[in-house]
Amino acid sequence: MNGLYLLMTIVRRTDAAEYEAFFRSNEISVTYSANCNGTAHAKTLALLGIEKNEKTLLLSFVSEDLLPTVLKGLTRDMKIDLPDRGIAVAVALSGIGGARALEYFTAGQTMENDGVDTKQREERAMQSTHELIIAIYEKGYTDLVMDAARAAGAAGGTTIRAKGTGAGAEKFFGLSLAEEKEIVLIVSDTEKKKDIMKGIMQGAGIETKAHALVFSLPVTDTAGFRFSDTVDKD
Repeated sequence: MNGLYLLMTIVRRTDAAEYEAFFRSNEISVTYSANCNGTAHAKTLALLGIEKNEKTLLLSFVSEDLLPTVLKGLTRDMKIDLPDRGIAVAVALSGIGGARALEYFTAGQTMENDGVDTKQREERAMQSTHELIIAIYEKGYTDLVMDAARAAGAAGGTTIRAKGTGAGAEKFFGLSLAEEKEIVLIVSDTEKKKDIMKGIMQGAGIETKAHALVFSLPVTDTAGFRFSDTVDKD
């Protein structure tokens, strides 16, 4: 999908309304939010004097023309680079379901062809310095997954509750598709990606109680990583 990006911004839950207002002020009228949690251990939170590690994931659709302005504003205006303010990653969309969907998601934004063809976009994605690692696993095994990821070089992640909606076969390699799951998002340096994914597969993969499935996506642009190289370093 030429010129359209999914911008994923993860912030403290108490700051979510402030970030939503920022996006509206930058002509981004469609933003979805979901409650999620950081992956810091309870002992770590207690040592830091933090009772909860609640986060909000904001999903926004941003045109390529607008993306540099938004990323700059997140750093300059929202101070997202400061510790515990949040992080943002942009992933290029490869397709969208028709002109009406495009119009809905990009209401108020310009969608001009900037002369960058598909091959150039793919090359830029391949040169990305960060990757978004996504692991889907059985509910209640976040510690097992994150211990495996941290042992391989990850500093933290953000979890989201989910439920499988697989139709047809009730089982896939002996796993229930429709039971409640958890998803962890880990932003990693590109050179660490393979080690982290391998660590999760070995320490919390299909053969373990977590039954984790893991994949990754190239991140095109980021904000908020001056003091942290993952979603949640706490």
